[in-house]
Amino acid sequence: MAFRDGPFENIKVPLAWTAAVVVVVGLVASVILLMSDRRDMRDSDAYSPVRAGFDAGVAPVSGVLAAPVRWAGSVSDGVKGYFFAVSENRKLKQQVAELEPWRDQAIALKNVNARYEAMLGLRTEPPVAMVTGRSVSDSRGPFVHARLIDVGAGKGVRIGNPVINEDGLVGRVIGTTGGVSRMLLLTDVSSRTPVLIDRTDARAMLTGDGSGNPRLEFVRGVGSVQAGDRILSSGDGGGFPRGVPIGVAAKGIDGTWRVKLFSDRGAIDYVRVMLFQDFGQLVSPSSLTPEPLAGLAAAPTPSAAQAAAIDDSTARRAAAADRARSAAATAAARPAPAPAAPARVQPSNPPAANPSPAANPTGQVE
Repeated sequence: MAFRDGPFENIKVPLAWTAAVVVVVGLVASVILLMSDRRDMRDSDAYSPVRAGFDAGVAPVSGVLAAPVRWAGSVSDGVKGYFFAVSENRKLKQQVAELEPWRDQAIALKNVNARYEAMLGLRTEPPVAMVTGRSVSDSRGPFVHARLIDVGAGKGVRIGNPVINEDGLVGRVIGTTGGVSRMLLLTDVSSRTPVLIDRTDARAMLTGDGSGNPRLEFVRGVGSVQAGDRILSSGDGGGFPRGVPIGVAAKGIDGTWRVKLFSDRGAIDYVRVMLFQDFGQLVSPSSLTPEPLAGLAAAPTPSAAQAAAIDDSTARRAAAADRARSAAATAAARPAPAPAAPARVQPSNPPAANPSPAANPTGQVE
């Protein structure tokens, strides 16, 4: 049933009066709320039952009236948070885009520093002076494997110096200028390196053939190489120091022994050149060559007591020597003793103690 069909269909409510009543009711409610919030400073502890009842009745109404305000505040905070998150996301994306190049540079520098630390931590026994360089050019072909490094004679590099990285031996220097050197890799066909097998101390020759794994040739001893044996530089010929790690032995598909190089574990862009010429540089020449006697200071002149003691000691040594010579001469002049006579052999059956008369040649009976 519609409202106009009810008993109140003829009631007409003026709009202006209705608005005025609503305003008046709102003002009265506001005054009541203000009065309920008032506190008497002179009697702050007084809390009458009327006020308590009024507060108990107004509290639900205040909660209902405040709920839309809270909802509106929540919606406003959500909208503000959404738009703030969008703007913050844009800022973060821009910062990430700006920091990506720095991140890449930091990673690259970290890798370079790690390799530098690894190379600087290399130590040889006995110690050999080293200089660090960088590979600036690479020449590769079916047979040629060589590189240019940015250190040369100005840094003390000479032809024949071994070149290593943080993992092991890489090659040797075959040419040098003031600031650049040419390095021949172990895999080049003209590379020949004397090596030893760490387990058996057997000698061999590491020969490059253009592949990534050079061959082991002229191995001394039968069964002296097994798969997984460490290969080190032997130092034979004086071109390389002894004990530089090179790789591990492995059996090739062609049946020959080959070496998996340690230097292949990483890039060969940073290397160290060992300023090694021969084993004579590993020991101080002064320790091998004693100082001449002419450079020594003369002994002081002995005192009278020291001179007497020296003369007495000299006389005693001379007398002892004379006695030894006399004893040797006497022993030489003494005749040699005669040889002893051979012992007579007794018969196995000795004669009887009382022989018979017939045995006596005189015919007399004793």
